[in-house]
Amino acid sequence: MAQLMKPLPEPLCAQCGRPILSETVEPAANSAFGPGKRENTSPRICHLCRRQTYDFDIARSFGRYSLPMSRAILLFKYGEVTPLGGWFAKRLAGLVRANPDAFSADVLVPVPLDAARFRERGYNQAELIARPLARILGIPFRSWLLVRTKPRPDKIRLTRRERWETVRGAYAAHKGAQVDKLRVLLVDDVFTTGATLDACSRALRQAGASRVVGLTVARALSQLTAPDMASPYQDLGE
Repeated sequence: MAQLMKPLPEPLCAQCGRPILSETVEPAANSAFGPGKRENTSPRICHLCRRQTYDFDIARSFGRYSLPMSRAILLFKYGEVTPLGGWFAKRLAGLVRANPDAFSADVLVPVPLDAARFRERGYNQAELIARPLARILGIPFRSWLLVRTKPRPDKIRLTRRERWETVRGAYAAHKGAQVDKLRVLLVDDVFTTGATLDACSRALRQAGASRVVGLTVARALSQLTAPDMASPYQDLGE
C-alpha cells in the first residue's frame, strides 16, 4: 500500500511542510530542518508562513492526500478499518526518526473529537494513530490534555473560510492539565488548511506549552494553485 501513497515533493516549507514550487520563495531564518537535511538546500518558508498564519512551530505529513490515500483514510475514519491506525503510526514514526531534533517532544497528544461525534463514531481516529505512535517512539501519550469544546458543523464539505471559523476557539487544555513548558507532538489524520492544528496549538500555548509540532498522515493540496501562493480561505474539500 505504501507504494500507492505519493510523498510530498521537495522542497517543503520549513514551518508548515507545504511543497514549494517557486524558486523565489525566501529562505527561512531559523529552522529545525536546517541546510543539508533536505537535499542540501536551504530551508524556505511559504507565503502563508511568512504571514505568520500558523501558531505551531512545525508541521509535517507522511504523504499527499491522493486518491489512494483518501480511500485508505476514509476506510479508517468511517469504515471502522481501525487496524490502519497502526500502519499509519509506523509511517509517521519514520518521519520522526528521520529528523529526531525537529520532533523532540515531552508528550504526544491526538487532536480530539467533540463528545457528540465521538459517541456517533465510537472512536477518535487521531487517537488510534497517536497511541501506537507514542509506543513506538517512547513518548508519553496524553490524550486528555486537550479537549474540543465546540462541535464541528454537520456540513460535510467546508470551505477554507468555514474551516478556520469553525475551529476558532473550539479547543482548550483540559482543566487542571499540566501543560506548562511541555513540548507537544500533536497528531491528526489530515492537514487540509492547517486550521485545526493551528487552533489546537493556540490552546496548548495558552496553557503554557513551550513548543507544538504537528504531525499528520496526509496533506491536502490544491491542484490548480502553486502551494506557496494558496490562500487559507480558498475553497478546498477533502
